[in-house]
Amino acid sequence: MKQQLLPSQLPQHIGIIMDGNGRWAKLRGLPRTAGHKAGAAIFKKIMTHCGERGIKYVTVYAFSTENWKRSPDEVHALMDLFMQYMEDAKNYYKDNIQIHIIGDRTPFSPEMVARMEACESDTAAATGLHLNVALNYGGQHELTQAMQKIAQKVKAGELAPEEITEETIEQNLYTAGMPPVDLIIRPSGEYRLSNFMIWQAAYAEYVFMDTLWPDFGPKELDKALAVYAKRNRRFGAEEPEDKK
Repeated sequence: MKQQLLPSQLPQHIGIIMDGNGRWAKLRGLPRTAGHKAGAAIFKKIMTHCGERGIKYVTVYAFSTENWKRSPDEVHALMDLFMQYMEDAKNYYKDNIQIHIIGDRTPFSPEMVARMEACESDTAAATGLHLNVALNYGGQHELTQAMQKIAQKVKAGELAPEEITEETIEQNLYTAGMPPVDLIIRPSGEYRLSNFMIWQAAYAEYVFMDTLWPDFGPKELDKALAVYAKRNRRFGAEEPEDKK
């Protein structure tokens, strides 16, 4: 039975690094593409469960700016998989999930970009979970692009350097208008951020789990939420006297 948590105990925004597909496949003597397919099947279950738990925002790390270095066959298989899932957007809308694709779309084919736009359009009226799918995403690249946008405004005389604030930067990120990340979940036994949501996760709580992503089900998500609920988030403030 899942632990009953109060709304105030739940994170508003979860970031998930979906890791371990390749190792899952290798353990079973299967090609890496089989692991990605298994991970994609789990993805929908987890998003539906997040919506049922009342989570407002989820950002998943689906394909990084560094993932282009993988074999052409694997990259091609991943692109096909992304296309299939974006074509399934109407089913996400049925679950009241609104989808946003974040990341640099420049390297993608016109067909893929059109499918991204259609996916966002098909789910735009959903009012439940806001799902960000990070494709060709990298935290450093995102910040670089944000700085370039701000620099252009300064160059055009629309903004003075001394007027640049944290809010200015946030307004130029892919996640503009969304709350910061409260919880980062990384399955697969790795203990690093891997260039994911560098700015947005400045005060996030981290939960690392040994489970490989294709084996990561609703029970594992509930365990991570339970761990988060027990964390004492101080945001740099001194710990209360009764807890020292």
